[in-house]
Amino acid sequence: MSRVTDVLNSQHIELPSWAFANSGTRFKVFPQAGVPRDPYEKVADAAQVHKYTGAAPTVALHIPWDKTDDYADLARYAEDQGVTLGTINSNVFQDNDYMLGSVTNPSAAIRRKATDHLLECVDIMDRTGSRDLKLWFSDGINYPGQDDLRARQDRLAEALAEVYARLGDHQRMLLEYKLFEPAFYATDVPDWGTAYAHTLTLGERAVVCVDTGHHAPGTNIEMIVAVLLRAGKLGAFDFNSRFYADDDLMVGAADPFQLFRILFEVLRGGGLAPDTEIAFMLDQCHNIEPKIPGQIRSVMNVQEATAKALLVDRDALAAAQEDGDVLGANAVFMDAYNTDVRPLLAELREANGLDPDPMAAYRRSGYAEQIVKDRVGGTQAGWGA
Repeated sequence: MSRVTDVLNSQHIELPSWAFANSGTRFKVFPQAGVPRDPYEKVADAAQVHKYTGAAPTVALHIPWDKTDDYADLARYAEDQGVTLGTINSNVFQDNDYMLGSVTNPSAAIRRKATDHLLECVDIMDRTGSRDLKLWFSDGINYPGQDDLRARQDRLAEALAEVYARLGDHQRMLLEYKLFEPAFYATDVPDWGTAYAHTLTLGERAVVCVDTGHHAPGTNIEMIVAVLLRAGKLGAFDFNSRFYADDDLMVGAADPFQLFRILFEVLRGGGLAPDTEIAFMLDQCHNIEPKIPGQIRSVMNVQEATAKALLVDRDALAAAQEDGDVLGANAVFMDAYNTDVRPLLAELREANGLDPDPMAAYRRSGYAEQIVKDRVGGTQAGWGA
């Protein structure tokens, strides 16, 4: 049991700044009272999640949504709040110039603009002390013949190579993939194989980011995780849940068993070891639920799935597998999943000086009511800010 608590005590889950902003669907963005108006207020809200869970000490920024004149000052503010700045996320999908793509656009001028933005993000990493640059491209085409598929891969490789060469020795590139949307016929980085191929060419500091919502229905994500871990190319997770597409729901909400299976493969591959470099991040949009409680619940869901993965009797599992005992092996797996780990996590929080129930503690704090009173006027942060 000490091994279980040691891993849980060292587990860190990075929060996305944009999860605290207004978001919605393609049809409507639903504003909420008290939503942050700038990166500082986003960081303050993220600090509340860490305050009550003890497991979310870093905040990812999204550029230009979180652009500020003084990133060193923002970093100092974050530390004053009890957290630090983490991954820098680029944005080459919200400019009118990117209608036909960013780094894969047929226009050399637009490709240059997009690549310059990615280089700017590395500059920001230097100022914030961030280790990771996360790249997601909406680039793709809607119709056969619209553009040359191979040429787009060449353009992508060229841009990635230029950005990779700009990274510092301690910095990494995380390449994310997505099956579809907004491109429907062909997405330029549609799957883990494409992302893996590009990172393999670039070098050891280029790795793959697995967003759990970016797969076709029924995809065995834990198999992808196992393969990438074995190849040393799993760099990060963007945790969320999906029912149909990239729904960006709270992680563990749609299929908690899948989250458990994924985290068991992470454990099996050494991804929960003390020296792991795998980044565990949330990537969610809380469209109808309150932002801060949505993030608290998500962190708790990851913790619960991790605890269950740690409870798998790996010796018994290996013995059953060796004997070809199909039902016995499955029973070992299911016994761990069906264990109620909430009392264990409550005890762990109390041992660390935290409230055993983070959701209830946040509700009692009065923070939600206070930010509604304080954040009057100005422009609320959202998909465009």
